[in-house]
Formats: sequence, structure tokens, C-alpha cells
Amino acid sequence: MKRLNWMLQTWLFYCFTWLVALLPERVSDLLGAGLGLLMHRLMGKRRRIAVENIARTLEYMRSQPGWSCSIPDAEGIARETFRNIGRSLVEVCRLYHGHGDALISRIELRGKEHYDAALSKGKGMIFLTGHCGNWELMALANNRLIGSTMSVVARRQNNPYLNSMVEKMRMRYENRVIYKDNALKNMMAVLRKQGIIGLLVDQAVFPEEGCLINFLGRPAWASKAPVLLSRKLGVPVVPSFIHREGDHYVITIYPELVFSGDSSEVGWAADVKVYSSAIEDFIIRHPTSWYWVHRRWKRTEGL
Repeated sequence: MKRLNWMLQTWLFYCFTWLVALLPERVSDLLGAGLGLLMHRLMGKRRRIAVENIARTLEYMRSQPGWSCSIPDAEGIARETFRNIGRSLVEVCRLYHGHGDALISRIELRGKEHYDAALSKGKGMIFLTGHCGNWELMALANNRLIGSTMSVVARRQNNPYLNSMVEKMRMRYENRVIYKDNALKNMMAVLRKQGIIGLLVDQAVFPEEGCLINFLGRPAWASKAPVLLSRKLGVPVVPSFIHREGDHYVITIYPELVFSGDSSEVGWAADVKVYSSAIEDFIIRHPTSWYWVHRRWKRTEGL
């Protein structure tokens, strides 16, 4: 019975995404915004998480020099966040079915010199990002924009038929997938061949997997993985983020991060804070483009 349900889910998902991909681009953008607002209304639990997360960090963000958001309250930022999530979902539908060329052609790439500098070291590269803007679009557009194949770390879908379909769609754009089970070993294998890894590291981890840092003014557990890989293999870690500007997207590649290499507990936390600060800066500058709906600060109650 479970197998039949999985097959039905996959068929429905495929039909929905295929129909969305056939719509004219202007219509699909309006559909995406409407879908986001519908999600905002219906997904009460996720809406409440987003509003709480924003409300508890809003004072801190407003105090930072990069803040320029004109939306006055947490509820308004959360609503616009859902609109952007809906638009991104529809865009990904188009990409997965090979109808995303027009979208990719309108992406502006900034900071390619930082990519070239890191690549010239001949040690591979980690593109470090978070659930920012349309992160799936950034990964899928990578080959078209800079001509390199990226191995993206992703969670395996519980539905094996859906997982297979999504994997094939991703590979349409010359990407490879590294699944989180046994991910560290597989990432190291790619990097040792001077490959490129795309790593999203903005979600909470278990204490044994990370360091406790301040993130947007609140204690948060953050992954050691980028620092560990950089220390072990000498691989450059390069932050890269995508955000929407008007009718197009901008991908910005930043200079390679510099870690201290201090192996003490304080040193590890300081290096984890280095990459976390890059993500934090993006959120402050583009608060409606981050995925506020996950529990970023869990396991820190009372800290």
C-alpha cells in the first residue's frame, strides 16, 4: 500500500509541476505569489514559527548597518517571505521541466573574480550558502553561468520514486547530488578530485555536530562541516547567495573566507562564526529572502 501511495504522490507531483511549467512566465510569477500567500494562510504552524523567529531577531537586525527593509513588523516580513517562497517553488517547477532558460538568462552574476581566485588554488571549492532566495535556482544555474559542475548536498526523499524523479531533474543542469547519509566521506572524495561542493549550512544541528555561536543576536548551534573540510583538505570556502532584484535575480560570489585554524574549542567556535556571519549579513540585507519557517534556534532553550 505504501508503494502505491508513493507512486501516486510522484505522479501527482509530476503532473502539477509539468502544468505549472507550461504556463507563460508572467502568469506563473503571479501564480507563485498567490501560492505563497495561500501557504501563509493555510500553514499556520509554519507561519507562527516564521513570525516568532523574525520578532525575536528584529531589534538586532534593525541595529545593523546593512538593514534597509521598509516593512515595519514581523508579520509583514513573514507574509512577504511566504510570497517569495511561492514564487521560488513555481520557478523551480519550470526549471525541473527544462523551461527555465529565460529565467537563467536574466540572472546577473557578481564577484566571479572570487570564484576564479579560489579555483586557481587547485584544491576544489566549497560554495557556502543557506536557504536564501531561490537557492535551488542558484545551484541549477551554476553550470550555465560559470561552466562548472557542482555536487549539491541534499536530503534523500522518503518517497524513492519522487527522489529518483527529482534527482533526474537536477542532473538536467549538469549537477550531481550527494545525499546526507555518509555525506562527509562523499564530499571529501569530490573535493580530492578538485570538484565543487554546494553546501547549505544555515539550519540547526545537534550539539555534537557543531558549535554554539550567536546568530542574529541569539544563541544557535551551527555546523562544523565547512571548517572541518577546509582544515582537513585546505579547500577554499567561498560564500555565495542569490536574491531577487525587480524582474531578475542576482547571484553574488564573495571572497574566500579566512579561518584561524585554532583547534581549541574557542577557535572552532570563532571559525564557525566566520561563515555564519556571511549568512547573517545576507539575511540582514534581504530579510524576506531567508527561510524563516524552520526552527533555527532549537536546542538552545535557557541559554
